Amino acid sequence: MNSLDTRRAFIRASAAIGSGLFLSECGRSNKAQSGKHTGESESKKEEKEEGGEVTATEDLMREHGVLRRALLVYTAAANRLRANPASVPPDAMQKTAKLFRAFGEDYHEKKLEEPYIFPAVKKGGGPAASYPDILVVQHDRGREITDYILSVTQGAKLGAAHTEPLARAMESLVLMYRTHAAREDTIVFPAWKKTLPEKELHEMGEKFEEIEHQQFGEDGFENAVKQIGEIEGMLGLTDISQFTAPPPPKA
Repeated sequence: MNSLDTRRAFIRASAAIGSGLFLSECGRSNKAQSGKHTGESESKKEEKEEGGEVTATEDLMREHGVLRRALLVYTAAANRLRANPASVPPDAMQKTAKLFRAFGEDYHEKKLEEPYIFPAVKKGGGPAASYPDILVVQHDRGREITDYILSVTQGAKLGAAHTEPLARAMESLVLMYRTHAAREDTIVFPAWKKTLPEKELHEMGEKFEEIEHQQFGEDGFENAVKQIGEIEGMLGLTDISQFTAPPPPKA
């Protein structure tokens, strides 16, 4: 091969290598730009890949799951307060009330349900439209009870004078919110979903995620689950087999 042929071969090889590098960089750039345009976090992408996108109504219901676990903590604590007040660490009640306040009252209720869901359900009419006003009253009452729980559990020990009133307050909160959340899951949330076209429902899911990130950072739900798990551990409630019902009496 003469020098001219060698030079031509070198130019062709260099061009091919350059094209490959250019295409590779374009691919990386496009992926980066795609992430910017969609505004999706890595955790959100992984969530979609593993189990599909979490819809707005599913998001609301799984948040209810965290709050229901807090209610189970209150139920167990109320029973123990009557049997042996010393077995209930005030710190566990403080942490439960603070989680319920931050994740339930300040975020789930005040940032999602009251500004977005309840007005749409009232406007939509039908049987569900009568619920939002009652639910807001219950939100306000729940905040009063949370304030009380936070107030009487600040010390290293629970005062004897607070034992029975605290147990009753927690039981009243549990009964109210068990009924409250059940009606929302089966009546209010489905009615709200019907008020929105599929595209708008998807957009609301993205809006709710944005609000969650503003409130708690990237992993708000995951951190709430971690916190309630730690509280359950403080009270020995982690193993759910202990809640298996006994067999019924023989007929």
